[in-house]
Amino acid sequence: MYEAYFGLRGKPFQLNPDPSFFYGSRGHRRAMAYLEYGLHQNEGFIVITGEVGAGKTLLVRSLLEKLDPKKIVAANLVSTQIDADDILRLVAAAFGIPSKHLNKSDLLLAIEAFLVSTTAAGKRALLIVDEAQNLTPQAVEELRMLSNFQLEDHALLQSFLVGQPEFRAIMQSPEMVQLRQRVIASYHLGPLDLQETHAYIEHRLSCVGWKGNPSFDQEAMREIFNASQGIPRRINAICDRIMLGAFLGEQRRVSVDLVNQISAEMREEQVTPAALQTDSFAARPAVAAEAPAAAAIDLQRLLANPEAAKVLAGAGAAFDTARFEERLAVLERTLSTTLNALGQLLKSAQQQATTSESGGSGK
Repeated sequence: MYEAYFGLRGKPFQLNPDPSFFYGSRGHRRAMAYLEYGLHQNEGFIVITGEVGAGKTLLVRSLLEKLDPKKIVAANLVSTQIDADDILRLVAAAFGIPSKHLNKSDLLLAIEAFLVSTTAAGKRALLIVDEAQNLTPQAVEELRMLSNFQLEDHALLQSFLVGQPEFRAIMQSPEMVQLRQRVIASYHLGPLDLQETHAYIEHRLSCVGWKGNPSFDQEAMREIFNASQGIPRRINAICDRIMLGAFLGEQRRVSVDLVNQISAEMREEQVTPAALQTDSFAARPAVAAEAPAAAAIDLQRLLANPEAAKVLAGAGAAFDTARFEERLAVLERTLSTTLNALGQLLKSAQQQATTSESGGSGK
């Protein structure tokens, strides 16, 4: 929305990881160096951890873009709570190994045969597991067992485990002792400092043709750092809203006041829906009594109701109607999504019941 206003080629603070925006902070450069070191060693495990939004996935995608497909066959998994057999099938699927009708022993043979053929072709196999904190101990053990595959004195599989800080605690558990012995390097990716946050923001803007429009005050940069705590995803979220706020206010300069305003709005959006009820509406039980159950509230109709409009009009000059409507719109979208999901689940359950009844009547 604001890109044309500021003369930008694209959206600088998108939340989806995009390798073209990769910023090499000290921490990210060191984490990348550990991954590249692992590639050269071609054995064991490299473990990278970091807070949610620290840039781990972007780090992985940036690495994958640099790999030569003629030399390395890479598979990237995003793990969930899966058991040992499922992790093997996911590994097979990621490498393109047919595994649908194979039992576990045949599946292991198929994976080993693939790894041997890959090595024989002069290539190396790399497995990257993102969100590794979701792995069960049994699934982690299966990954460790895959590292046992060797051809003569060469390991057939190199593995990178990337996860949130709790994965470090998992790694320290007694049952992980054999895996720890296979870890050749481990690094925790921390947040950006103030100077890196400043450089990160300007880097993202420069990637889409920023020429100083809008300008950012030094105090504004400091407040963005304070609000985001140096976590890249949080920086992206708040800066995107700041750019939108500057556009809507027809401003060409990002001040600390604008940053504080946006930060306050974003904090308020995290408040539970029950806390969003105003004293004005609480004082009008007749209006509240007319509303049905929360799951069935038509918020657009509520805002269009003349009685509700009178309440808003009488709430006083200090009441921010636009912000109130924005919060109600967010709540409406949340309720709509929830109701749609419930409807789909109910429809699926009805279809399953119909199928079961049809099957039972046919016997």
